[in-house]
Amino acid sequence: MRALNYILLSVANPAKSAEFYSGLLGVQPVENSPTFVLYVLPNGIKLGLWIAGEIKPSPRAAGGVEVTFSETDKAGVEASYADWKSKAKVLQEPTEMDFGFTFVVEDPDGHRLRVFTSAPR
Repeated sequence: MRALNYILLSVANPAKSAEFYSGLLGVQPVENSPTFVLYVLPNGIKLGLWIAGEIKPSPRAAGGVEVTFSETDKAGVEASYADWKSKAKVLQEPTEMDFGFTFVVEDPDGHRLRVFTSAPR
């Protein structure tokens, strides 16, 4: 069965991106080279950071897709925001939306990172 378990982001500078993501996620990469960095998150999802100049076909500009992290409750979203707001550019402060409570930040390459908890049903 096919499974979605790997997210690959194009980055300008893998070392700079690794510093950003290590600080944001609180984990160290399992692979770290000048052109590629790989994280395996506690839930098993892999996050790869590949230097844009080597990706074929060439990637489009960042920003059209979001990498999303879920929290179990509003307090978890607020705690993530308190931690991340000094580490990343804030695009959306914590807010209630129709799907739940959320905020959005941006990584050094313009990739959008959303944290949310679902609205009660």
